[in-house]
Amino acid sequence: MPKRVNDKLPKGVSLDRDFRTREPRYYFRAPGKKKIRLREKPGTAEFDREVACARLGVAYVPEGQEEKRPEPLKRQAAEGTVDWLLAEYKRRVQGNISATVLARRSTILEEVCEYKFGKARCGDLPYADMRKRHVLEIRDALREKPGARNDVKRAISAMFSWAVESDLAALNPAAKIKLLYSGDGFHTWTVEEVRQFEATHPAGSKARLMLHLALYTGLRLDSLAILGRQHIRNGILSIRPEKTRKSSGVTVEIPVLPDLQKTIDASPTGELTFLVTEFKKPFTTNGLGNKMRDWCDQAGLFHCTTHGLRKAGATIAAENGATDEELMAIFGWTTKNQTTTYTKKARRKKMAAGAMHKLVPEQK
Repeated sequence: MPKRVNDKLPKGVSLDRDFRTREPRYYFRAPGKKKIRLREKPGTAEFDREVACARLGVAYVPEGQEEKRPEPLKRQAAEGTVDWLLAEYKRRVQGNISATVLARRSTILEEVCEYKFGKARCGDLPYADMRKRHVLEIRDALREKPGARNDVKRAISAMFSWAVESDLAALNPAAKIKLLYSGDGFHTWTVEEVRQFEATHPAGSKARLMLHLALYTGLRLDSLAILGRQHIRNGILSIRPEKTRKSSGVTVEIPVLPDLQKTIDASPTGELTFLVTEFKKPFTTNGLGNKMRDWCDQAGLFHCTTHGLRKAGATIAAENGATDEELMAIFGWTTKNQTTTYTKKARRKKMAAGAMHKLVPEQK
């Protein structure tokens, strides 16, 4: 495999590494067309054939699998089945939740429909008969890791919650299933790691601006990509995050800290967004995430991510005494399910610090 694949791959083929795992992924994109994921290994005859098919706009089928690729069945979902409920859910919630969230849920729910209870396909069964035990079976069969199993539970619960609100279902079979512990997720930056990043990327650099925007606002990538001077008035930053735009509608309104304002003033910015590409264009969400990945790697922080800065901000705020309600206001959360993770840890840390002297035996 070439070391710098972007320089040696066929015209139209590009490398786009996975944001978290850095796994190489290859795509072909014709001018004005959507990019196509390539599955074969670069440098092989199979890869060349796959690229040729993508260039011609025809489906690529690996050699020997021509007969194994059946035509997709066009089935009409019977009313009252899980298939029918999913079709109604996708049709009727479109525009009410973000397209990204709907696409992610739909992918999982389509897998749920294909799951088989014995010889019976789940999608063909009455959704009114689905119970907690069925959800647990599907969850554990479709995914192995706790976090991925939680995603299956959440997707099923979201669809049935909508069905209950729409008077299409009497109960949500996934509602009382507790989430599995899946670890702490993205690594939370330490103060030392923030300083290490700053040592690599000096004041006035685009990387330093990104760091402080993420750390001192707690915004997610999709909001950081569109954040600009128009969102700040009289020292108050006001923005409605994309994640809440079509759900809770919560607007984040927070003061711009002096350290952040100092960084903004010292940094070159775009006209509509603070952060711009080398071509002076606003970043896409994925583009900004990939750029931050590069900046972290340059600082030797291969395990750090933008989302980890959001967690670091919440941790620091909680350890400085922020309440659940204050964290909700800062980070745009609508329930205490997210905040208690940080406030409980902060309280435990302070309690341990205040009680450590009790481990020392009394002197007589």
